[in-house]
Amino acid sequence: MKIRTTTANGQRILSVALALLAFTVFLAQGPRQARSQAPEPKSGPELVWVDTDIGDDIDDAFALGLILRSPELKVLGISTAFGDTETRARLVDRFLAETGAANILVTAGVHTETDNPLTQRAYAEHFPARKHADGVAALLSAIRQHPGQITLIAIGPLFNIGAAIDRDPATFKKLKRVVMMGGSVRRGYDGKNGETRPPEPEWNIDRDPKDASKLLAAGVPIFMMPLDSTQIHLVPAEREALFATGNPLTDQLTLLYHQWGAHSWDHSPTPTLFDPVAAAYTFRPDLCPMQPMRLTVDDKGLTTEIEGAPNAEVCLKSDQNGFLELLKSRLEGALK
Repeated sequence: MKIRTTTANGQRILSVALALLAFTVFLAQGPRQARSQAPEPKSGPELVWVDTDIGDDIDDAFALGLILRSPELKVLGISTAFGDTETRARLVDRFLAETGAANILVTAGVHTETDNPLTQRAYAEHFPARKHADGVAALLSAIRQHPGQITLIAIGPLFNIGAAIDRDPATFKKLKRVVMMGGSVRRGYDGKNGETRPPEPEWNIDRDPKDASKLLAAGVPIFMMPLDSTQIHLVPAEREALFATGNPLTDQLTLLYHQWGAHSWDHSPTPTLFDPVAAAYTFRPDLCPMQPMRLTVDDKGLTTEIEGAPNAEVCLKSDQNGFLELLKSRLEGALK
């Protein structure tokens, strides 16, 4: 038997059916939508290892200070590079002790012969000496414990990096990435009057071009901040305002700055903040946009862009104002 309904009844039945269908769809999709809109769980801080030639120019100390004041980063260890690496490690010992970070592992890297003056030697020698662990072995051990998780911040000549590649290339390749200050792609060191010069050998590469070439061929992601993007100056007014903050970190930077000035030769009293730009990139990549390049290093330390598959990401221009604002806010702020 067929049941006949009026048009009005049919419309009401259809409306009820559509409402029920919509409600069923809501029940089915609602939980999924809620899950998709829920905030992703926050990951922990970036695991980093710092390789530095602190004690010559002053920019390494500013870079280390920025790293210590950045909760986005967790420092697993520090290795010193180039020349008298034991004294450099002793300098780091004092810097960490005075700034409340003495729990960080400090190691000494490959000792090399150099006549380059360690301008901040007196700072190191006013702190108890101790024998430091082998920095290359310690770096490789950290990589084995945290495969694919460690960012190596390389802000010195690359002797330790080359030694690590030679000792255990398979382990070295398990780095998450290398963030480095080095090279000169389209811009050399600025002239004394601020004029821009053509590309030239940059210090970190020039001291050890052989190991720079090893790194470029190692198969690890490389993010390079060359002279093109790192010649940012801390002008006197900003420098003095920073030193006047008077917190434990800026007090140590003040001491190291004056030793650098007293034992250096023929340079401006205004620091150039090469290395802190690389340190900042590890957690603020927006400050130094990258572009892929294939780079080669010759035996004179000149970094050149060539045709071929990229072997590095390179920043040719940084956000100077954004970087300085970040640096000052972190160094002048409260200890994390």
